[in-house]
Amino acid sequence: MELNGQTMTLTEIATVALGDAAVEVSPSARPRILASRKVIEDIVARDAVVYGVSTGFGKLSDVRIPRGELAQLQLNLVRSHACGIGNPLPEPEVRAMILLRANVLTLGLSGIRFEIIEILCKMLNCRVCPVVPEKGSVGASGDLAPLAHLALSLIGEGEAFFQGERMESREAFRRAGLEPVELQAKEGLALLNGTQAMHAVGGLALLRAKRLSRVADVSGAMSLEALKGTPVAFDPRLQNARPHPGQKAVAKHLLSILEGSEIRQSHLKEDPRIQDAYSLRCMPQVHGAVRDALSHCENVLLIESGSATDNPLVFSENGDVISGGNFHGAPLALAFDYAAIALTDLMSISERRIERIINPDMNEGLPAFLARHPGMESGFMIAHVAAAALLNEAKVLGHPSSIDNVPTSGGKEDHVAMGMTGALKLRAIVDLGESLLAIELLAGAEALEHRHPLKAGVGVERAFATVRKIAPALTQDRSLSGDIARVAEAIRSGDFDSGYEIS
Repeated sequence: MELNGQTMTLTEIATVALGDAAVEVSPSARPRILASRKVIEDIVARDAVVYGVSTGFGKLSDVRIPRGELAQLQLNLVRSHACGIGNPLPEPEVRAMILLRANVLTLGLSGIRFEIIEILCKMLNCRVCPVVPEKGSVGASGDLAPLAHLALSLIGEGEAFFQGERMESREAFRRAGLEPVELQAKEGLALLNGTQAMHAVGGLALLRAKRLSRVADVSGAMSLEALKGTPVAFDPRLQNARPHPGQKAVAKHLLSILEGSEIRQSHLKEDPRIQDAYSLRCMPQVHGAVRDALSHCENVLLIESGSATDNPLVFSENGDVISGGNFHGAPLALAFDYAAIALTDLMSISERRIERIINPDMNEGLPAFLARHPGMESGFMIAHVAAAALLNEAKVLGHPSSIDNVPTSGGKEDHVAMGMTGALKLRAIVDLGESLLAIELLAGAEALEHRHPLKAGVGVERAFATVRKIAPALTQDRSLSGDIARVAEAIRSGDFDSGYEIS
């Protein structure tokens, strides 16, 4: 992949973050990077006063720094800001963060040397992965602490993973055949100011969330078949009367999954119900709204992936260095909260379908809790309890972090985004959602056992077969924890994507 400051899709980011795709700086980016750097070098040569080049930072921006101490200023900045807390971010998230930071630096608006960007690419290619604690960013002035830990490894300090082993960064560089860098004027600030940590964490979570939204159509269709529901509410004419893109896409997806259903044909003429419960009938509206919310968030991240988010920015065409606020994480923070709320609603409608499948008062003649011997056995009773617990946790996490504000840096940074909190919450909700939908898939598959020999729709039968490769039928009580974990991993791995609409 050549980096040229271009926008990058979530799939393109994941190709590097989760794989081994090589990365390099596009030759076409070199002239503007060099021109931008020359502006900074000229400022240093003239002893001009420019924020972040020859001054302190934040509240200390009025402190003038002598020319001979500018390199030490950048070193101190990286060391002092590497103040992250908690568990290290997983390697894919750190790789995404490095990729995104390197890409936006190639825009030539940051005043950084070309070789710094090259080293970032080499770290990706050699799989040197800095240890970046996941907590400590408020997302204004960017993700200062996480990006400082990245920069710390770049200068040979802190820790990094190399070939799965955690070690001192200098040793990781030595084993990879790389040399740590010595930062010059503005370069520490150019590496630290940005939204790439929250973008990496939230973006990879959003990619999983998109997959989860499609799997929800599959599990929902399975529940509809298990409950002898009707697909009438998915008629295209209804969707065209309220043409939200997600709603139309979900209805079309559901109809394709349900095509050829023998279960539907078996009760078509004698079904006394006029309409199904909302959790079945309103899947296009609810699942579709989730899709549209995730699509909006994805577009925000697409724009951000090719945006200069540090401060100040260097405009080489006339030598202007302008201080602003592109580092503020509000666009991403709001998007992640929106996605978190949408996913929690997706989990909520799935939990309602699980309840309908196992509850003998509403499950269309299925055995109570899908047990073969109700009373003697509890079947899926506690699996539903577990789903309720997962949903409760998602509801707590769904509270938006972007509406909070704790002024920092002596009041200079008096409104912050809390976008990293939002990204971490979104990742946690996706984890919960994968497990909850796994429960619906398992319960739906078990319910279909009681509808045999009638076959469900073609897509439902494919999903049923996938579940049965992982978990056998529940012929007697057993612990379902392992089954749930394995089906959740299958969702995460894309096992339920094959043969389905995946756009």
